[in-house]
Amino acid sequence: MINLTEKAAEKVREIRDAEGLGEQGLRVRVIGGGCSGFSYDLFFEDETTDLDQTFESAGIKLYVDMMSFQYLEGVEIDYVEGLHGAGFKFVNPNAKSTCGCGSSFSA
Repeated sequence: MINLTEKAAEKVREIRDAEGLGEQGLRVRVIGGGCSGFSYDLFFEDETTDLDQTFESAGIKLYVDMMSFQYLEGVEIDYVEGLHGAGFKFVNPNAKSTCGCGSSFSA
């Protein structure tokens, strides 16, 4: 299961509404790269495949491919604002280490 905090869900709705994307869901995936080996990737999407895991959290549909799911199971996605900027923060119990910016991890 992947969870969005209410603050993250509000930000997703705000962005989706501003871009006129209707009720599209959020694709959450892991891609190779970043300073720690893997990076998180988020984008809006309305199409899934039979190989996707589909969740709903805080009223937002989430789509995760099978490859990414093994790294994302149990992840909580929050939205934070601070002195270093604002963005989505991943709290990943599967990560062995993360980089300083929080956008990449190693498993």
